[in-house]
Amino acid sequence: MKREILVVDDNSDIRFLICNILKEKDYSVRSAANYDQAVFEIKKKTPDLAIIDIKLDKGDRDGIDLLKLLIKINKNIPVIMISGHANVQVAVDAIRLGAYEFVEKPFSSEKILNYVKRGLESLSLKDERENLEGKLFHSFDFIGKSALILKVKKIIEKLSSADSRVLITGPTGSGKELVARKIHKNSSRSKHPFIVLNAALLKEKRYEKELFGEEYEDGLVSYGILEKANKGTLLIDEVSEVPLETQASILRVLIDQKFKRVNGSKDINVNIRIISSSSKDLNHLVANGDFREDLFHRLNVVPINIPSLQERTEDIPLLVDYFKKKLSEINGVPEANIDSSNDLLFTYDWPGNIRELRNLIERITILSVNENQSNINKILNDILTQSSSSNLSTNDLNNAMSFPLKEAREKFEKKYLLNQLQKNHGNISKTAEHIGMERSALHRKLKSLGIKGIN
Repeated sequence: MKREILVVDDNSDIRFLICNILKEKDYSVRSAANYDQAVFEIKKKTPDLAIIDIKLDKGDRDGIDLLKLLIKINKNIPVIMISGHANVQVAVDAIRLGAYEFVEKPFSSEKILNYVKRGLESLSLKDERENLEGKLFHSFDFIGKSALILKVKKIIEKLSSADSRVLITGPTGSGKELVARKIHKNSSRSKHPFIVLNAALLKEKRYEKELFGEEYEDGLVSYGILEKANKGTLLIDEVSEVPLETQASILRVLIDQKFKRVNGSKDINVNIRIISSSSKDLNHLVANGDFREDLFHRLNVVPINIPSLQERTEDIPLLVDYFKKKLSEINGVPEANIDSSNDLLFTYDWPGNIRELRNLIERITILSVNENQSNINKILNDILTQSSSSNLSTNDLNNAMSFPLKEAREKFEKKYLLNQLQKNHGNISKTAEHIGMERSALHRKLKSLGIKGIN
């Protein structure tokens, strides 16, 4: 598909020259002589790239105003500003406002073509990155056979024939977005968009425009996330971070299934499935008045809790073997020979959960190319040992030091044995054999530590 370029210059000779240069290279080109004509062309279709003269005769608005407008509509559009009268400060200001490049007149055809080529390549890379991120999430499977994960999988399966709102809770890195994508993929909305709003990354003043879009004086429209997600699924990631004022607006959309754009007067009807996620306790936030109770109940129709990796250590071998194969394919390198039964994998706390494990496997996969088994084990041990040390805070050390020796030893033994039991799926005989204890002695030790069983 041809990329569309909009050329805006009040000088007809220069406009004609640039258009011909681009058409000779088989670009689809439209042109405008002033701000109003440019707005008319943008209304018809937003261009993939724009070349705009800073000084535009006729009218109060110039090329800088047009640049600001295009950036509002789509910040990814490369805009090349041109001028024959500009100084260094004008050029700096244009770049600061979001222009991709600044070209001073007179310019050669090679220069303008080079900037256009680079600008469109930049746009393609951004598009490809967004597509790749989506494909990567879709390509990853939700791995695990622990009781907690099987429960989550069963809920996902049941949701395939329903259109209920879902609230996914769990610690950071546990796989909440992956679960949301699986729900969307299995639903009747799978052929429509899956849009993510990361509430933790937005500035408070941007929420309304990001959600509802905006209408400008010239009749141009910047579409918000709700319109982009129409007929599909919207994931509000870290919904706890949405400001209270915006929570009221979201609640109104859930009730009415319609909204108005910022500065707009017409109702926009939408049909969206809302999935929310949070790593915070929303019940606690509701009790403190930091999250609307009525919105919480609207979002929490089907709750799903994703356990931390520490709660499902029996899944670690499955996850390690899966990520080894998957990440070697993605990175185009041989599969790393990582021992999925390595004790460190089970005793490490995994504060970053599944995401941290995946990153670890990817790191080792890349670092272990052409390395022997002993070196691979050393890389794994070094990374986890270093991470354990860095995650142990001064308070943790002070707390540990405050216990009497007997109590400190009991705490360590309890944690160690729980990890070993989880690693061996609760099998007492296998655990006893692995740690070098008699089965009966292990039973007595578990009883003395108050360990009754493993789920």
